Amino acid sequence: MGKPVALVVDAPVDRLSRPLRDVRISLIDRCNYRCPYCMPASRYPRDHPFLAASARMGPAEIERLVQVFVGLGTHKVRLTGGEPLLRRDLSEIVSRLAAIDGVDDLALTTNGALLAQQATTLRRAGLARVTVSLDALDQPTFARMSGDRGEVEDVLRGIEAAEAAGYRSIKINTVVVRGMNEHAPLALVEHFRGSGHVVRFIEYMDVGTCNGWRREDVVTGAELVASIAARWPIEPVAPAYRGEVAARYRFVDGAGEIGFVNSISAPFCGDCSRARLSADGQLYTCLFADAGHDLLGPLRAGADAAAIAAIVRRIWSTRGDRYSEIRAGLAPESDRKRIEMYTIGG
Repeated sequence: MGKPVALVVDAPVDRLSRPLRDVRISLIDRCNYRCPYCMPASRYPRDHPFLAASARMGPAEIERLVQVFVGLGTHKVRLTGGEPLLRRDLSEIVSRLAAIDGVDDLALTTNGALLAQQATTLRRAGLARVTVSLDALDQPTFARMSGDRGEVEDVLRGIEAAEAAGYRSIKINTVVVRGMNEHAPLALVEHFRGSGHVVRFIEYMDVGTCNGWRREDVVTGAELVASIAARWPIEPVAPAYRGEVAARYRFVDGAGEIGFVNSISAPFCGDCSRARLSADGQLYTCLFADAGHDLLGPLRAGADAAAIAAIVRRIWSTRGDRYSEIRAGLAPESDRKRIEMYTIGG
């Protein structure tokens, strides 16, 4: 039997003529790390009340919602968290989504701590790509960036296991925070140059309200480009597609690529075609949103694919989000309520 065919509906566009091409799904709001830029331990102690399992979308519910999104023109699906490898049914979720006709790119973002045990299973289930978050290679800095919860060797073993499972080009995401790990990029570049993997440096973002973000803590992409180019000559590469978030560079000596996600210094809202689903089935139209729209409630109440598609179409057609482009003119950060990063992924 072939892949199930998703509901076919005319693809919606938002108020800025941006289509809905990419959905990022947070599978779980829990994480085994306490990264200070996402889920600081001071705000999320071990006894913090996260979502109950019954409140999270189940595999069949995720499958049904993704079928709706595919019917509306989505072809890229990324699984995030929290830490998605904490879902015991992750391989079932991957298998269901990989079987949907129209899902052309199924990827997962993980902190890598549990990847060594699951890489082969996920590959066999149909996961196409893996992105691993890795903020430093030296253990003291790595521990500081993970809230003293992680061991860098576990992550490196996870990357090795992913390579052995057949993942040839893994993306390595590094959030750079001034005063914490701004020395880490050169070591990461040196380690992964020539490996076929792509390190991407992400400017520290003002996502959520609990990470104490300050603009002066941002290490800009331009600063990183300059420091890396001073050691290994690099040159820019054209985007692979419209809306690609990372500015791409390649090493002049042919040792691969690196990327820079410059959402603070060079916002890219104008081409954003991403929707986000939280683990409890709330649809968010922006990483910096302050409220979501419930899809799981109607689904559990018996709404069919056409009804859910109509809800998504209505929400997307009224979307005008471009927070990163207008942040400078907004009220002080302390006055703004936003959803936390771990709720809807990066």
